[in-house]
Amino acid sequence: MDSSSSKQTAVKNFLDLLAYLTTALSGVFMVVLVASFGWLVFGRYILNDTPTWVEQMALLLVTNITFLAAAVGIHERTHLSVDMLSLCVPKRISKIINIIIDMTVFAFGFAMAMYGKELVDFAWSRTIPLLGISDGIRYFPVVASGSLMCLFSGYRIFTEIMALFIGESVSEDSLSSDVKGGK
Repeated sequence: MDSSSSKQTAVKNFLDLLAYLTTALSGVFMVVLVASFGWLVFGRYILNDTPTWVEQMALLLVTNITFLAAAVGIHERTHLSVDMLSLCVPKRISKIINIIIDMTVFAFGFAMAMYGKELVDFAWSRTIPLLGISDGIRYFPVVASGSLMCLFSGYRIFTEIMALFIGESVSEDSLSSDVKGGK
């Protein structure tokens, strides 16, 4: 394996680790969400004192879980897609279509990150009722998700363009097989 392929494999491994950590963080948020609703039910029916902060915190957690998991879905290609056109055209044209799709995802992620940052700045001076923290925190997941989408789709664009012009040896699929095969 040449140094270019090993660098790309290192980047792919880093992105895989980042996706794994993002998924783990979403999982932690899910556990906290379930536990907080358990506390809500316990407080309401056993203590006869409903904790009012749970609803606001649940909204924050659901937003975090959703946006972070969406970014990981881009990395793992688990989002809904229609492949009929790609299956009906020659392989080279299919690769071009995939590059265009990934460029669109990159542009969408970039817009999410930039406009999400504006929302954070706009809402930073307000506080979330019952939690007492900045309202700008609500929009951090938008910025994080957009940034992750740019990273994940940007890497895919790079590997697909390299595969298109240099050959199959640099494609993401061959990098995966290199890592799995221990090469």
